[in-house]
Amino acid sequence: MVNTTFFSFATNQNLNMVVKDGKIVSYNVHSIAMRGKDTFQYRHPFSSAIGITRKRMADVAWTFTDSAMKKPYAFQSVVAPLKDSLPMLSFKQALNYGASAKSKTAVPVSLQKWKVQTAVGGGPVLVQDGKVQVRNNEEIKFAGKAINDLHPRTLMGYTKDGKLIVMVIEGRHPGVAEGASLLQSAQIMAALGCTEALNLDGGGSSCMLINGRQTIEPSDKGLQRPVPAVFIIRQKK
Repeated sequence: MVNTTFFSFATNQNLNMVVKDGKIVSYNVHSIAMRGKDTFQYRHPFSSAIGITRKRMADVAWTFTDSAMKKPYAFQSVVAPLKDSLPMLSFKQALNYGASAKSKTAVPVSLQKWKVQTAVGGGPVLVQDGKVQVRNNEEIKFAGKAINDLHPRTLMGYTKDGKLIVMVIEGRHPGVAEGASLLQSAQIMAALGCTEALNLDGGGSSCMLINGRQTIEPSDKGLQRPVPAVFIIRQKK
């Protein structure tokens, strides 16, 4: 079991999409400002996520959710952020957005239904096509020098042969475990053979339990932080 989405400390609300048994149970929050040590602001309606299909195939994509829809939609390549004057985006606008957006990739973008059974959002994307490509500038997840800071990290990705990689990195323990930057996290996931990889909520939220036992020492005074969404892997009976 591992933590996943970013969330509001004030309300415990997920800020990213969650799909359970093929249905959306949490939607992307398009725009929110937060204050504090780890300050960041969401200004992008397409939030990156990792999903698993019925055939247990993983995928990382930029997702769009709407409370009127039961299924998420997704772009397979990163798209430019919206201007601040348009903080909200309707589904119809989202369909047209990919055609008009000036993507920094050469790949044409189109919004398609994302057929996943399980999915959790986070960001930014760290690895694409097996290469280190930290997409923080496009996704606008962390501001200023935050991408270079060392913190505990939670990461997920998948390899070419279909293996799911789930990792937590201990941090904020001077002299013992300093943590990792987003670039270092991307380099680690690429070195492990990930085709695509995603950053999830880190810091004091980072925690992985295997058979109920902690794998790292949490940075919040050694205590596990309550989080609203986790990713669980169970042995099939």
